[in-house]
Amino acid sequence: MKKSLFIVIVLTISFGVFAQTNTNKEGSNYTFTTVKEIETTPVQNQNRTGTCWSFSTLSFIESEMIRKGKEAPNLSEMFIVRHTYLEKADKYVRMHGNLNFGAGGAFHDVTEMVKKYGIVPESVYAGKNYGEDEHKHGELDAILKGMLDAVIANKNKKLTPVWKEAYEAVLDVYLGEFPKEFTYEGKKYTPKSYVEQIGFNADDFVEISSFSHHPFYSNFMLEVPDNWLSGNVYNVPLADMAKILDNSINEGYGVAWASDVSEKGFSFRDGLAIIPENNWEGMNKEEREKYFIDPVKQMVITQELRQEGFDNYETQDDHGMHITGIVKDQNDTRYYIVKNSWGDGNHCGGFLYASEAYVLYKTTCIMVHKDAIPKDIRKKLKL
Repeated sequence: MKKSLFIVIVLTISFGVFAQTNTNKEGSNYTFTTVKEIETTPVQNQNRTGTCWSFSTLSFIESEMIRKGKEAPNLSEMFIVRHTYLEKADKYVRMHGNLNFGAGGAFHDVTEMVKKYGIVPESVYAGKNYGEDEHKHGELDAILKGMLDAVIANKNKKLTPVWKEAYEAVLDVYLGEFPKEFTYEGKKYTPKSYVEQIGFNADDFVEISSFSHHPFYSNFMLEVPDNWLSGNVYNVPLADMAKILDNSINEGYGVAWASDVSEKGFSFRDGLAIIPENNWEGMNKEEREKYFIDPVKQMVITQELRQEGFDNYETQDDHGMHITGIVKDQNDTRYYIVKNSWGDGNHCGGFLYASEAYVLYKTTCIMVHKDAIPKDIRKKLKL
């Protein structure tokens, strides 16, 4: 069987299974009707790593390739992660350690790394050179930070000229050496020429947020610890962010979604992310569980509520996911279909349903194609 035909069959099966799912979990009374759904590649598993930003952004890019009529690729998350480890290390040392150094990142990390270094298929660079079938970075992350802290301590009163070589050698051991050239489906590529092959232009994508501590229709550096690249987002009123989200999905584009998932209402196991009108506080476990079985009225989200949550650290930049559609429950409440990167071990096959209220309240930023932004908003942003 040709690879291209196999990929189409896999995608059809993966897409079809989720399309038939009309509830969040067994025994639930939620019934969802699809409004719009975008084709995606199969769910992946970041496992025990903090690399959701790479998985979600590449899933978003893979759907973009499908939208453009390209053969659906399976892109290497660890190729991007490896490059960010190198660039982050250099910045961490130059900042004398006064920078968040960890596995976390942002959507623009991916687009910036693709622009600078290219991309490769997963089959070319899996990044699992340490004898495991799944990604596990606990040991690697601790070793890398320990090395850098030792460099910054500067006990020789002068940084050695080889610390970067030593650091990169650790990455080679754990993740594997970078492929400078590779053969894929009978053709030779470099990481940069493969970007041309899949037709990806990183400049087509922008990040959007909505916070009132910066002027609307301007851009600003999003103040979250994992924004080590100091990337900017475009700032719009909440109503406009909602319009951008919906227009992107309805026009067939996906949305990369950065959000707080530490809320009581976020449950991958239950396939739901909800913000009930009634406060969670004071509820016992049994009362909370009922909200994941029976549909409830969602909280009305305002600009002020969003801002308060962000200002008080209640809304943090925890996790990156990929929004791939819109559904409605039997009460006409809207939800976004969300593709996660925690494997397929829930009733929705690795997806979940996030209520419109949850998304509007807990989004730190989204990444969208510029063409998916409504023209009147795009004009105000001077895009």
